[in-house]
Amino acid sequence: MPYGYNGKILHVDLTQGTLQVEEPPESFYRKYMGGSAMGVYYLLREMPKGADPLGPENVLTLFTGVTTGAPISGQSRINANAKSPVSGGIGDAQGGGFFPAELKFAGFDGVVIKGRSPKPVYLAIVDGKAELRDAAHLVGKITGEVDDILRKEVDPKAEILQHGPAAEKGVLFSSLVSMSNRHAGRTGMGAVMASKNLRAVVVRGAKRPEIADPKALAELNRAGPKMLPENPDMAGLAEHGTASVVMFQNTIGSLPTHNYNEGQFEGAEDISGERMSATILKERDTCYACVVRCKRVVEIAEGPYKVDPYYGGPEYESISTFGSYCGIRDLAAISLANQICNQYGVDTISCGATIAFAMECFEKGILTLQDTGGIELRFGNADAMLAVLDQIVKGSTELGRILGQGSERAARIIGRGAEECLITVKGQEAPAHMPQAKRSLALIYAVNPFGADHQSSEHDPYYEEGVPDFNLDRLKLIGLGQPQPAGSLTQEKVRFAYLTELFYSFLDSAELCQFVFGPTWTLYGPAETVEAVRAVTGWEVTVDELLQVGARRLNLFRTFNAREGFTRQADRLPRKFFKPLQGAGPTAGVALDEAEVNAAIDHYYSLAGWTSDGMPTPSVLKDLGLEWAVDYLPA
Repeated sequence: MPYGYNGKILHVDLTQGTLQVEEPPESFYRKYMGGSAMGVYYLLREMPKGADPLGPENVLTLFTGVTTGAPISGQSRINANAKSPVSGGIGDAQGGGFFPAELKFAGFDGVVIKGRSPKPVYLAIVDGKAELRDAAHLVGKITGEVDDILRKEVDPKAEILQHGPAAEKGVLFSSLVSMSNRHAGRTGMGAVMASKNLRAVVVRGAKRPEIADPKALAELNRAGPKMLPENPDMAGLAEHGTASVVMFQNTIGSLPTHNYNEGQFEGAEDISGERMSATILKERDTCYACVVRCKRVVEIAEGPYKVDPYYGGPEYESISTFGSYCGIRDLAAISLANQICNQYGVDTISCGATIAFAMECFEKGILTLQDTGGIELRFGNADAMLAVLDQIVKGSTELGRILGQGSERAARIIGRGAEECLITVKGQEAPAHMPQAKRSLALIYAVNPFGADHQSSEHDPYYEEGVPDFNLDRLKLIGLGQPQPAGSLTQEKVRFAYLTELFYSFLDSAELCQFVFGPTWTLYGPAETVEAVRAVTGWEVTVDELLQVGARRLNLFRTFNAREGFTRQADRLPRKFFKPLQGAGPTAGVALDEAEVNAAIDHYYSLAGWTSDGMPTPSVLKDLGLEWAVDYLPA
């Protein structure tokens, strides 16, 4: 009997309508841990080179980790992987809530989905039994409606992962949504599921995973609530959610404003986590078994922007992209935009940033009133933002359909210099942490296999002079101990980016929440992470072994991209990042230096053991026990 996992993976062929169960050996689970490391394993083996991301040959994987469903905070995560319709490379997205644990309780560690159904279907997994059911009655319905219908059809306590109606309209940055407010949001995984005619995955089960050392896990779990109030980062996260960082980001000049043209927003206080808590917050929500309760639930019953608490509340990224990116300081309007994204199933980062891109195009005369149908699409215009958002998610106008392709494709369609307004890497819009203020993010945004991402490495303030001993002591456990000057991108800062990226890569394989487990500021550090994995699985893992798991994931991601034709040219930042920022504050006049970034990329490749073109080598893959993957490297 395995500890922590079921030992069963469900394979679904939608074209044939068949279901098969695979039972991999324990060694497979220990090597990859779950999540996206397992996901990309199947993508490389079962998807042909050059597959259309929206065609039947694409493979969509949904994987939990070996710790998912265990009675401790931060373990209820799931990873979706497929070839991304946004970049054409590896697609990767994580989500939390209760669906991941419930999938484990339903008897499976993951699902591998191939082909395309000839008609709309949903996948129901109940107590170890799986079947495909008709979903014609779900087409076009918003997420909350689908939740209601499927709970009546399957089980009142079932958990549901679905794409929304925006994916049916062709919005490329569509997401996968559970609880109608938890997204596996980035890289267009909702669009992939929709292209397969798979409307949802519904899970319900009563099988709890066996734990190798329940006593040790219980002791670690009991320690969490005691540690939480003593950690200022975690206490703020619990009290005000991820929006607790709005004011800090603004103070250091890292709050993207007016489509990344400035680093400070004069309306920051109006959209802060503190303001949300004092005005529209209804309650704090959580994921399965987690004490942090960082999720927000907001309610607005009066005024022009009414918000239903069923759809949760905005995270920091959503507040930034629909707020400061767009120059909007109305928290109610931002909350309504977040709700619409939850109802229609779109990634709030790409969606809000794409609207901000369109606003800058309008401000510069690249888009006109004729293009917008008479909408004054200017920074600060909340009604205009909401009107264009409605057009995007419904695909109801030409402008909405163009912007629904994401800003990079929209710029190619619009022309007239629109590309100068882009903030994309590998087609994906940059999140709300500015590399001009956090220099190592410039490197990570460039080299990350699925585009600019803020949760793929630790951020600079935790490795700059003056960092508290508490944070530095944790970093020493993964080989880091020499904080660097603020604003630097030294070789040691590159090493910091690379090693923390490996740790985060492990977290996205074991499917541990990066707000609970991590290398610096989180509830549990590297030592406790090792304890948790040991207690759940019984494996005598070490920090080095966890980093090896992260390295496997990262190298397989790069191998997938290399097979699809990606080279160093894909590891490129938008031109806007190399132009001095406007406005006021500590980053006004600051820009990235192209030579410095290129040197950092060179050193990063060297640390990883890759070629000068950023490709894994056969020797590196073999050292990681990935001999099989050598065959997928370009000749």
